[in-house]
Amino acid sequence: MRKVLPVLSLLAAAPAMAALVATTLIDGRQVECMTLRQAAAPYTVVFENGSRVTLDKWDKVIEGVAPQASVFAYNRPGYGKSDSTPAARDGLSIVEELRHNLQHEGLKPPYILVGHSLGGLYVQLFAKRYPEEVAGIVLVDALYPGVIKKPEDFPVLTRLGAVLFFSSSVRREINAIDQTGQQVLAQGNIDKLPMIRLVNQPKGATAIPIDLGVINNDAQTMAAVRAMYPQAKTVVVDSDHQMQTASPEVVIQAIKELMVAQRK
Repeated sequence: MRKVLPVLSLLAAAPAMAALVATTLIDGRQVECMTLRQAAAPYTVVFENGSRVTLDKWDKVIEGVAPQASVFAYNRPGYGKSDSTPAARDGLSIVEELRHNLQHEGLKPPYILVGHSLGGLYVQLFAKRYPEEVAGIVLVDALYPGVIKKPEDFPVLTRLGAVLFFSSSVRREINAIDQTGQQVLAQGNIDKLPMIRLVNQPKGATAIPIDLGVINNDAQTMAAVRAMYPQAKTVVVDSDHQMQTASPEVVIQAIKELMVAQRK
């Protein structure tokens, strides 16, 4: 079994986050991940990447929270050095894979789930499916059910671009976004769980919103998103969609706020 030293020893020995990333075999498949253990911490912060994004984008955020919590970040199948898989790429499949990875690494709940973009949709599903294992949720400019159109509704140029520029793993995840959203809606209510929604509303002229051309931003969909988690704290951030790299301090603050709430 791969030996993982306490997080403070690791950070002292290797300040660069990249040096802490390793690959491990889980059920015969290579998974690229970062597992940092803090024995005194009562929870583990779990990071779920957005589409086309790898775990290294969380480096600055992990640096900010690792001294106070155990951490797990990983690359889904087909990303980085993680082996691809023929398994379905809908949300339920991905949630079960993530949960199995956490169990393999010996990281027990409760978890603080941090999901960016499409990863935000996955952690909503995780929390709804296993609410007893979740201490809190941070949604980093996340996707919500109904926001991304069905694959057949994507513009022709968007579909062509996906074939030309996206890997098979990425395309399969994107094609399953609407299905994943329906899975989220089919689960129970998690509005009682502590949740912070970080919403990007950029003011800069060069800021680019996510995936132009596939967003379903009609009034009914947007109203449904606002009503989905009425008890959640919403923080509007002048950043860009890759908030974890552009404004890591905001993400760190949200995670620490949930940590403090759990200690009360």
